[in-house]
Amino acid sequence: MFSMQNMIKEAYRYASYSLGEGAPADYIPELAKADTKRLAVSITDLAGRTHSVGDSQERFTMQSISKVVLLATALRFAGFDGVFARVGVEPTGDPFNSIIRLETDSSNRPSNPMINAGAIAVTTCIPGATPGERFGHVLEYARALLDNPELDYDKEVYRSESETGDRNRALAYMMRASKVIDGAVPEHLEVYFKACSLSVNCEEISFLGAVLANNGISPRGGKMLIEPFHVKVIRSLMSTCGLYDYSGEFALRVGIPAKSGVGGGIMGAVPSRMGIGTYCPALDPKGNSLCGLRAMEYLSQALNLSLF
Repeated sequence: MFSMQNMIKEAYRYASYSLGEGAPADYIPELAKADTKRLAVSITDLAGRTHSVGDSQERFTMQSISKVVLLATALRFAGFDGVFARVGVEPTGDPFNSIIRLETDSSNRPSNPMINAGAIAVTTCIPGATPGERFGHVLEYARALLDNPELDYDKEVYRSESETGDRNRALAYMMRASKVIDGAVPEHLEVYFKACSLSVNCEEISFLGAVLANNGISPRGGKMLIEPFHVKVIRSLMSTCGLYDYSGEFALRVGIPAKSGVGGGIMGAVPSRMGIGTYCPALDPKGNSLCGLRAMEYLSQALNLSLF
């Protein structure tokens, strides 16, 4: 008899073989403190039930998974045309913090919203008189998308990111010099760094995956949280760009829309089936959780999840 809980236990066991490999992100000092023995796997189905194994209540920061929340928020306020006037939709094959294409692309636009430059450009589409008001829009929406009304950002991680974020400042100033974005760079980066510092757990990111899997409808309560067309945009970009310069291989091995973050989380959305969350802060050289990738591979093969 099929048991989702047993399936997750097997994915956890398979992923645990990689415990001890990789290392946490150390270019953000607060992230370097993470316990690399922590591991969790969660699935939220479209009835809103969440099944978990491991450290599923352990909190960590979203980091690049927040790019999905930023994009959803920007689309909500600026619409498709407003957002994609500032950012493209093409995968890069480059590291997530690369500066190269801002110099070499004739449009000077960042290639897609899932790399740092693209997410910063997307952030500039979120309105407000102050950075606090603008981040307030992101936070309010994130609380709904992750089904946690108490969700907040980790102030120590935010401080650490702000103090060490010179590469992101360089990306933002290059885009402003090319007139891709306008306004005050420090204010844009305050919103962006706070979004990256949103503190979540594995079950919450699996719920976000379930919202995307359910065409934007909350699996708990049935409210439309994201417009269906915006869901299509987000899932498409997750499929092609969500795992940095590992996205092509991930499509081959796992084959579902997903987004990783250097905090150690991976969020996946299997259309019309489920949301998946994994967490382990030990990363591979491309910035993806090693154990998380193994868990995703196991679940994809065992449950026949690949879209391809």
